[in-house]
Amino acid sequence: MAQMRSAAVAIANAAGCPTARDVALANRVKMDVVLVDFIGMQYPQRGIGRGSNFACFRKWRRVRSRGWNSEMSFGGIEKNCCSKGFTREGPAPYDLASMKRKGSAVWKGGIKDGDGVVSTESGVLSGVPYSFAKRFGDEAGTNPEELLGAAHAGCFSMALSGQLGEAGFKPEKIETTATVTLENVGGGFTITTVHLDVQVTVPNLDQGKFEEIAKKAKEGCPVSKLFKADITMDAKLV
Repeated sequence: MAQMRSAAVAIANAAGCPTARDVALANRVKMDVVLVDFIGMQYPQRGIGRGSNFACFRKWRRVRSRGWNSEMSFGGIEKNCCSKGFTREGPAPYDLASMKRKGSAVWKGGIKDGDGVVSTESGVLSGVPYSFAKRFGDEAGTNPEELLGAAHAGCFSMALSGQLGEAGFKPEKIETTATVTLENVGGGFTITTVHLDVQVTVPNLDQGKFEEIAKKAKEGCPVSKLFKADITMDAKLV
């Protein structure tokens, strides 16, 4: 209840004159019917929960299943409340509707005698070299499978943290290694399996409940959904 109250305050603040912290929290919080009702009941002094304003919340509840981009009016302030995070200023720092990130590669030459570089939009990877020998041999350097493994490990670890939090547990540490297997199948290369080795430290959680939560995180992880490969997992509490 304390977390819901804090979230409600943040969203109520963000509907008027928000601080940066209000905006961030408002865009991170889960926007569900219970929370909307809670705001309407608990914060009428902010103009939310009275007359036409509360009607706007009811309207938002009706259209939320159709997407996050419906125009609303709060106290005469017309704005795209969902995509702007209930603020009057520009895009929200956390867009609840969608997200786009870019990775790029440049390859020169043939498949075996050529080479290339990979980069990411953030600049974390910038012109990092890769080649046939780096991918299929023992030459030092990165390759697509290694990068996919890092992405999957990172995505799964966040998904598991979120699932543990929803179940009332706060992990102290999550360590994940994703092993991506590339095999020649029927004359063409295919990523056949991804195996997740997971070690987690979580107080007051038994192994059975942990395995149930980890399985849910594995299935719900966005990168897991991307793979057609068989995804296996060993998850241990330590």
